[in-house]
Amino acid sequence: TEKISYGIPTFFYNGNLVHFAAFKAHVGFYPGASGIAAFLPELSGYAISKGTVRFPLNTPVPLALLGKITTFRVQENSRRDAT
Repeated sequence: TEKISYGIPTFFYNGNLVHFAAFKAHVGFYPGASGIAAFLPELSGYAISKGTVRFPLNTPVPLALLGKITTFRVQENSRRDAT
């Protein structure tokens, strides 16, 4: 489900999956700490923090990687009780 959470677009399934937002110099993608940790090697070329990755606007966004991370988060949330 799409919704607004924390004031930004969010995909939701048994809880928040991923958030995203556009900024002046980057696109912020927020899959949470587990989403970052699981794909750390593939995200090494980007600015990251505990639950955030920043994709600069002057390079293509790695859509296949975003799909893999989002699928990972769906699987993770599928193991939770429905809330």
